[in-house]
Amino acid sequence: MLIGRKNKQKLVRSQFLGQVEGRSYYAAELTSEIVAPENMLFCDLRRLLGKIPDALFFLAGKAYQIFHWDRTHQYCSHCGARTENKIDERAKLCPSCGFVNYPRISPAIIVAITRDREILLAKGSRFQADFYSVLAGFVEPGETFEECVQREVREEVGLEVKNIRYFGSQPWPFPDSLMVGFTAEYAGGHINIDEKEILNAGWFDVDQLPLIPRTGSIARSLIDWFIEQVKSEETSSI
Repeated sequence: MLIGRKNKQKLVRSQFLGQVEGRSYYAAELTSEIVAPENMLFCDLRRLLGKIPDALFFLAGKAYQIFHWDRTHQYCSHCGARTENKIDERAKLCPSCGFVNYPRISPAIIVAITRDREILLAKGSRFQADFYSVLAGFVEPGETFEECVQREVREEVGLEVKNIRYFGSQPWPFPDSLMVGFTAEYAGGHINIDEKEILNAGWFDVDQLPLIPRTGSIARSLIDWFIEQVKSEETSSI
């Protein structure tokens, strides 16, 4: 990445992201008054999900997450002194008290709850689009992922689950989450939503799903897994 003298004045910060297939990648944060060059535009990262290759999306997500951490850790949370970038690793060092701060990662669970041909989907109060998705929530201190699955499901929709199984994980840079996916089976209870978190929730048959998240997210992967499982079982029973 080459930055001319004129553009250096518009550079807020830059970060080395790492190497991919032998090529080094950097990211730069510019001041808000800069204008995109001709035939280019600045785009919100969420809008690119599913529209660019996954490897490129998550490289951009890594940059977004690192810059968010960089912006919010300019000062030491222990003594208040201004921090410096640590030379030998990605961290912030306080020259006053020696406190070291590493990039923050916030683990969260996301779970597909199934009941025969049905999957539990909910419309969250913070969803920007009019779609339904699987349940998710942040892990609390002292809590295992499995305990978090049980607690979040109980708190958000009032249900109990069983046979919790690991599905996969996905970094989610909005701003610094790591989504850890699970599948689980319905064990009991009636839907009773937490109206602060959930606008609506229900059981949806595999052939009557509402609008769901776009391709590229682990939420969509969990829903696609459910569809494939049901269809595969139906095919094998013929």
